[in-house]
Order: sequence, then C-alpha cells, then structure tokens
Amino acid sequence: MRPSIKSRMISHFKKWWWAHCIALVAVVLVVALPLIYVLYPKIAQAGINDSTLDITSMVISNPTPGSFHLKAKQIIGTKSSFHPTIHGFKAQVSRPEAASAFAALQIPGLKARDNATVSVDQRLYPTDQEEFETLVTDFMIKNVVPLHVHGKPALREGGLPNITVTYDKTVHLKGFNRLRGFKLLDLHMTKFKARRINVEGEVLIPNASVITISLGNITMDLSAYGTAIGKCYLSNLMLRPGQNTIPIEANVDATVLAEIILKNGERWILPVDIAASEGSSVYDGQVIPYFSKAIAANNLTVQVDLKRTLGDTFWDLVKGVL
Repeated sequence: MRPSIKSRMISHFKKWWWAHCIALVAVVLVVALPLIYVLYPKIAQAGINDSTLDITSMVISNPTPGSFHLKAKQIIGTKSSFHPTIHGFKAQVSRPEAASAFAALQIPGLKARDNATVSVDQRLYPTDQEEFETLVTDFMIKNVVPLHVHGKPALREGGLPNITVTYDKTVHLKGFNRLRGFKLLDLHMTKFKARRINVEGEVLIPNASVITISLGNITMDLSAYGTAIGKCYLSNLMLRPGQNTIPIEANVDATVLAEIILKNGERWILPVDIAASEGSSVYDGQVIPYFSKAIAANNLTVQVDLKRTLGDTFWDLVKGVL
C-alpha cells in the first residue's frame, strides 16, 4: 500500500529538516538584510530630514576674548512614528553662507520624539574668530539671523544596529534689529564741576530675540551735529528678552555743549548721536572684541531735552565757562 501524502511529507521533513532550515534562514536573510541595510537607513535619514529644530532660549554669559558660556534650550519637532535614540554628537555651527564653521557644539543624546527638549550647557571656544564676530554683528543689526547646524550622529532604533545619519538644519533666530525702539526714559544732571557735566538716567533697550546676553561695561561716544561732547556708560549691561530698563551715566563737556546751543539758535532739543569704538565692551577687565565690533556697527540717536535734563540753572552755570 502506497504511503499517504501526509506520511511522505513527514518522512521527507524528518530526513531533510536541516535543508529546509537553511532555506528558511536564507529567505529570512534575503528579506531582512535589505530592510536593515537599505530601508532602515533611508527611513532613519528621512525622519531626521523631516524633523524641525526650534531654539527657544539662549543665554550667553561670562565672555572672554576667546570664549563664552552658552546655555540653550532647543525643541525637536517630528511627526514620524520612528522614534530612535540619537547618540550625542559634535555639531558644526556656522552662518549658512560661510565657508567654515565658527564653532563646534556638543549636542547631548536624546530620544527622538515630538517636542523633545535638548539642553546645551557648555563653554564654547570659537574656532574662527572672524566668522564669529560677523555672526554677532549680524545678530545686532538684523531682524532675523539664520544659523546652520551640521553633524553626523549615530542613531539606533530598538534592537537594530547603530547607523550614522546626517543632521543638517538651518534655524532662524530673531536678532536685536539695531535695538529698534531704543529711547531715553530719564536724564538729569547730578554734578557740574571743572567744565564737566555729569548726568545719569535710564534708557529703554528692547530685545525681540530669545537671547539673554552679558555685554559687560559699555563705553560709548556722544556727539551732536558732528561735534564730540562726551561719553556715556552702561555698567554690567545684560540684555534679556523683552523690554530692558537700563541705568546710564554720562560725562559731557559743558563748554562744547554751550557753544553748540548758541550756534544752533538756542534750540533746547538736541539730537545726540551715540556711537561705540571697537574697544567699547569690557568684561572682567578684558576687551571683548566680538561684542565691541557688533556695538560699533549700530549707531543710535536720541533727542535730549536740555532744559529738562540740565535744569533752569544750566545757563547760569555755563556763563563762567564761555
């Protein structure tokens, strides 16, 4: 009697089980290997490409001529169902149009998911000082500043192997926009001695950016109608996001000021130009060149009511000077 099909199949598998196992493994490898080594990297890179980066806060403090402390909070946005672990990596940060990066930033590892927070807290040493000075000046004078971040982090999803992806993002940050809205809130004379007028008051400095920045002690030149009249000082200047009310002091040459008033028909509303040199920012006794250059790129003008500022006694005080 001929064995049934079932019996023959059982007999076949008992004899050739090892061959079927090899074939099964081969099929699995044929299917799995392309998934792991072709589709997996492509899916991972697509997820990185489609993600977003938003810098929500940045604090620049303790500057030196060659470094500063950076603390920043960044939010990652993604709509992907792919949520790999991205290992910490070194990112090159630059202006998009620049030939080289100005600094390398260490990005901590994270689990990629929507609204994931990445916090950076480190001392940063610009590797291209000229590029960094240009960037800081861009932040001072522009409304929006692009910042390019590039790196090659290792990435892993579940039990799959590590792969390397390219992280390449350009973020757009609000700049200081030439300090639009800067104005004099108050100014009054505190002393008149040896042909010098000492005044102090407050200025309003708007900051539309998310950046908090320690600029140090700022010295700026004052002039009216092209003639130098003195200097003003902003001590330990720190700008925070929003409206900043900052104390200001000034030292003015009474002789020159009186001559300008007479020359212009005793007009008591005086347009005063405020300008800085490239050594105007000093922090902890050191000139900070990148801040000084940025401040020097942004001249300001305020309208000063001399009668209100100096009082009715000013003319009597300057009689002996002229």
